[in-house]
Amino acid sequence: MANKHEGAPVASVDRMEERPLRVLTIDGGGMRGIYTAAFLDGLARLFQRKRGCGRLDIGSAFDLIVGTSTGAIIGCAAAIDKPMTEVVALYRENGPKIFSQKLKEGIGILGQIPFRPAHLHAGAEALHDALLAVLGTQTFGDVYRKRGIALAIPTVEMGHQRAWVFKTSHLGGHRDEETSLVDACMATSAAPIYRSLAAIDADDGLDGHRVFADGGLWANNPVLVGLLDALQMHPSRSIEVFSAGTCPRPEGETIKKSDLDRGLIEWKFGGAAAQLSIAAQEFATLAMGRWVQRGRRDRARLPRTAPAHLPRPRYRRTTAKCGAAGAACRHHADRRHPA
Repeated sequence: MANKHEGAPVASVDRMEERPLRVLTIDGGGMRGIYTAAFLDGLARLFQRKRGCGRLDIGSAFDLIVGTSTGAIIGCAAAIDKPMTEVVALYRENGPKIFSQKLKEGIGILGQIPFRPAHLHAGAEALHDALLAVLGTQTFGDVYRKRGIALAIPTVEMGHQRAWVFKTSHLGGHRDEETSLVDACMATSAAPIYRSLAAIDADDGLDGHRVFADGGLWANNPVLVGLLDALQMHPSRSIEVFSAGTCPRPEGETIKKSDLDRGLIEWKFGGAAAQLSIAAQEFATLAMGRWVQRGRRDRARLPRTAPAHLPRPRYRRTTAKCGAAGAACRHHADRRHPA
C-alpha cells in the first residue's frame, strides 16, 4: 500500500496535478451501509471482469475520502485497501449484535427503558470488535504516510457540543495523527438513543478524554465537508466529488390534522425526531453542494450514486493510467466512474 505520490516521476506528478482532484463522500445510514458497500463492491467486480484486472483498489482512485457514521466505516476500509466484501460481511455478521434491540412502536417503548443502557453497551462492544477485525490498529497518520489519501470523518465533540472532524494532515494539522480509525468510526457512529456515546483518551498526559456523538447530527451527508477540504487542498484545481448515499427508503409521511399533537410516545422519546432531523439536513446539504457546484461550474462536478434505490449504473469514461493516477490495476485502462 504505497503512497500514491511516493517515487513518482516529475512528469507523472505534473499530470496528476492537471487531472481533477477526486473526492469520495459517503453518507451515514446505520445498517444501510451494507447497500453502499455492496454497490462499491459490485462496481469493482464489474471493472475487474471487463478489464481483466486483479482486485480493484477503490481507495487509490481518490485523493480525499469523507465518511459520516456508517459511511466512515466504508471510507476507512477503502482508504486502507480493504475489500468491500469484508465490509459487507461486517454488517451481515455483526448487525444483530450491534443493534440488538429495535425501538418499539407506541407504549411498548416504555418497557425498554430500564434495559436500554445494557443493550447499548453490548452493541458498542460488538461494533468495536468488528471494526478492529477489519481496520486493525491503523491511525490517520498511518493512512496518509502509507497511502497519500486524505481522510476526513465528521462527528460531534460533546464537551463543547461542537462539530468536530477527524482528519489526516492534508491541510497541515497533526491533531489526529495518532487517532485510530477504529476510534474515529466509533465516534462518528455514536447515534444518540441508538448507540452509546464514544470516549477517546486525550494524548495530553493528564488522563483526560473526549466524548463524541454521531457526525450525522450535523453532516449525515458530508459532501460540503468534502468540498471545503478539497477547495483548501488545491484552490485552482478542478474537483470531482462522488457522493454515495445509503439507499434510504423514500422519506415523508401523510399526517392528518387530527394527528398534529404528537407527544413523547409518538416521537419515540426523541428517536423519530432525530431521524427527521438527519433526513432534512441530508437533503439540504446535497442541495447546497449543488449550488456550490453551479458557482464553480468549470471546476466542480457532483455526481450522486446509490440513491433511494439501486439503479443500473451509468458510467462516465475518463482515460487515465493505472497506479498513482488511479485505482490500482495490472494494466493501463480507461477508468470508469459512476455518473
